[in-house]
Amino acid sequence: MLQPAAFLRTTLPLDLAQLTLLDSGRYHSIWLPDHMVSFWPDAIWTPEFTDLATVSPSPHRHLDGLAVAAAAAVLTKNVPIATCVIDTVRRHPSLLAQTALTIDHLSRGRFILGLGSGETENTVPYGFDFSKPVSRFEESLKVIRMLWESEGPVNFTGQFYKLHEARLDTEPFEGRFPRIWIGANGPRMLDIAGRYADGWWPAGAWTPEEYADKLRALRRAAEQAGRDPLGIVPALIQICLIGDEEELEEILQAPLVKAFVLQIPAAVLKARGFDHPLGDRWQGMQDINPGLLTRERIVSMLAHTDGAAILSVVPHGTPQQVARQFKAFAEAGMQVPKILDYSGMAGLRFAARSAAKVRETEDELLRLLDQAPAGGAGMSSA
Repeated sequence: MLQPAAFLRTTLPLDLAQLTLLDSGRYHSIWLPDHMVSFWPDAIWTPEFTDLATVSPSPHRHLDGLAVAAAAAVLTKNVPIATCVIDTVRRHPSLLAQTALTIDHLSRGRFILGLGSGETENTVPYGFDFSKPVSRFEESLKVIRMLWESEGPVNFTGQFYKLHEARLDTEPFEGRFPRIWIGANGPRMLDIAGRYADGWWPAGAWTPEEYADKLRALRRAAEQAGRDPLGIVPALIQICLIGDEEELEEILQAPLVKAFVLQIPAAVLKARGFDHPLGDRWQGMQDINPGLLTRERIVSMLAHTDGAAILSVVPHGTPQQVARQFKAFAEAGMQVPKILDYSGMAGLRFAARSAAKVRETEDELLRLLDQAPAGGAGMSSA
């Protein structure tokens, strides 16, 4: 069975009023991002490039994802609340362990601790050590599990963390620790996720075939660790562009939509026959640092960005067409999708219609899979 997830944006202005609708039973879970910085370059977040800048002075007005998750936990009754995802660079694992237990009690067992190894933009500008992020991530997971599961004080000496007579005596809600979902893409991260995760998001499964390959690797790692591979929930955050042919032509001219190319590695475009406007060594999200991307570099990038290159990577078209493309991911094993429509980045007019397009796409996807939408009509934050 497939059930879509919803996003709750953690940027200002914060809209908690929609939680009642998101708690209706339609959605598998509500996912909350945890950023200091957005992917959108400062240089083009101006009225010259987008009318979105007329209603928000910055794309980086982020609130703390864990704090918002705690608020969502007490304002809902049914739907799980997940961070999507928190990095293990900015927060010590002892704090993550305690905060996760706290929110799980507030939600009465509905919290999902979504974790990842981190990104440059949220760490390097603030002076955090971003070396060896995967090794740090694995050690963080070990410390979290030790603090949760050990009776009495914990002693631990690792490469990144040292604990001496460290205590976390707070018991889990009703005897069960929060679920851990992991954002994982490369071989090492997939192996770690197979050993630790209760749910999984890939970061960079651009096709159903890639998704299926990564899911197989994840499940192999789970089997080797003596875990039930089918006990890990396969999820997906998939950016798409929803619109008819005429709308897509206009959407692809928008600077912020073109700037999505920043999130795509050069190798991914090269495999589809396109050159990346930032060069063959661009690694996608790991290279983004919006404050350091100058206006000149971004304007040049936009001038050399081919809309066809973006369409080669993301599902696009009418809600019916996008639903068919998502169905292929479902057939590859995906069970919980978040349909993330970037057409709203084309401007206020498109943003106003984006949520309705997402709901229509979700309904069509469920229809294609011979499923009826759960709960009420719901509302999706695009």
